[in-house]
Amino acid sequence: MTWVSTLASIGMAVGPPLVYADQTYSIVKKKDATGFSRDVTAILLIANITRCMFWIGKRFEFALLVQSILMIGAQLILLYICILYRPRHEPVSNRPFNFWHWQHYSTYVEFLAGLIVCQAILVLIFGRQDWFIDSLGFFSLGLESTLPLPQLLSNFRQKSLYGFRTSTLLGWIGGDGFKTAYFFFQGSPLQFRACAVFQLSVDVAIVGQRIVYGDKPPPEALPADEDVEQALRLDSDLE
Repeated sequence: MTWVSTLASIGMAVGPPLVYADQTYSIVKKKDATGFSRDVTAILLIANITRCMFWIGKRFEFALLVQSILMIGAQLILLYICILYRPRHEPVSNRPFNFWHWQHYSTYVEFLAGLIVCQAILVLIFGRQDWFIDSLGFFSLGLESTLPLPQLLSNFRQKSLYGFRTSTLLGWIGGDGFKTAYFFFQGSPLQFRACAVFQLSVDVAIVGQRIVYGDKPPPEALPADEDVEQALRLDSDLE
């Protein structure tokens, strides 16, 4: 069983970050990030940075720490691509401080650097307190379990899964299913098991959206030349 456990650990470390490779390629190919919620990167970056801090106080499986480090790198790349190819008709944000809708990539990096410094200081001060370490775990895993929610809401608003790769959805379902089984099999801390079950249930809801909505492009995703063609057709109809 040792080799099975080793393979499972390798898959656990490498698999989740690779899920976003096809999503990144799709955005670059279309030069358009429409349909993919940028908040997904916010959740994964903040959650995995916090999980690294949680590991300092509670040494869970090393494979999960490696997964967090790789995921941080993958999401920084995906975030850069999303900003580079932001939607042409991106809605104006009404969030406090325009959170995670900033114009420049450097602003995101500065926020994440500040988060790391603040969390590191708190770990140095309260690192020996069980209540603090457990709170870090529940926050990081609880936040990560909400990962599919921004995509669920984005799909609901545009009544379509356009721009959200089926491969990413399958990766979520397969990865979260495997992750849930892995956590229970390995006897991981309660935070991991409870949050994994919730995340998997939201994945299933998105599968339901895929069946109901399909992946037709919303009007704002039409290319400029397609907009012109539609305008010409309407003009000829009026004549």
